[in-house]
Amino acid sequence: MANVNTDKYLENNKLYASGQAVHKPAHPGKQPINPAKHVAVVACMDARIDVEDLLGLQTGDAHIIRNAGGVVTDDTIRCLIISHHLLNTNEIILIHHTRCGMLAFTDDLLKAGLEGDPAAEKLLGQATGRAFTSPKKSAAMPAAFHAFRGSLEPLDGPCDAKQTERLEWDVRRSMSSILNHPWIPTSGPDAVTVRGFIYDVDTGKLSEVSYPGAMGSIG
Repeated sequence: MANVNTDKYLENNKLYASGQAVHKPAHPGKQPINPAKHVAVVACMDARIDVEDLLGLQTGDAHIIRNAGGVVTDDTIRCLIISHHLLNTNEIILIHHTRCGMLAFTDDLLKAGLEGDPAAEKLLGQATGRAFTSPKKSAAMPAAFHAFRGSLEPLDGPCDAKQTERLEWDVRRSMSSILNHPWIPTSGPDAVTVRGFIYDVDTGKLSEVSYPGAMGSIG
């Protein structure tokens, strides 16, 4: 399967990490609706990440789908199906990143804190470094916050081998969710490619995550 554009964007990332600007911010004028490079990117909403800059994307090149953690949720899958089948993308790039906030809580902990559990409020306040103000109400949605698996660590903690492992777990889970979806083809003439990466927010560099591999422990 072709990865020609993904490989090009990895080369652009090396330039970006060395301090060179590749993305051109000027408005390019009239363009077609289909992404010019047939690429879709799924990335975290973290304010330290500028997807266009770090990949050297130009306006019109790619679809960019962002949420907390860069998680492959139902809505992400919905977007990717539309992106591929209606708008002709065939390369998917997943980007998680170091020092991610999704490493600092569990779904149950955050839900308990929002519902007013004092112990959870205290832990969340310690994790974030600010007073956690609970609405003290229960709600049916969101059904999940998709926190990453593994032992909790401080919010914005320095990257080490354990953090990298947790990030790799979730990248692989996200890749698996896409690669095994019946409406996203991975073979034949209409196949897509899926590659996953960890972005280092301190260096600006992307590191590729191997697949298949371990997808995590709840401990």
